[in-house]
Amino acid sequence: MRSTRASSAIDRLNRRSDKNYSMIFSSNGLFCLVLKDETGETKRLSELMPMDDFVVFVNAYGPQTLKRVSKLDIEFSKQLNKNK
Repeated sequence: MRSTRASSAIDRLNRRSDKNYSMIFSSNGLFCLVLKDETGETKRLSELMPMDDFVVFVNAYGPQTLKRVSKLDIEFSKQLNKNK
């Protein structure tokens, strides 16, 4: 099983926040989100879960980035709503 999706989700979470999150990969292929505090002790933030569930959990965890919307997107949205 490839854990690239899971590690990419962790990287995105670390870019969104000021903390250093990591993951644990168990021998049976399950993932867990952990946070290392200042003393070096790790704290589990989730239960063990399959990769797909883990990626969804990590993407929803922590601060979210706002989606950039251009003027063209706004006008297109107005046109779509007008036609309904």
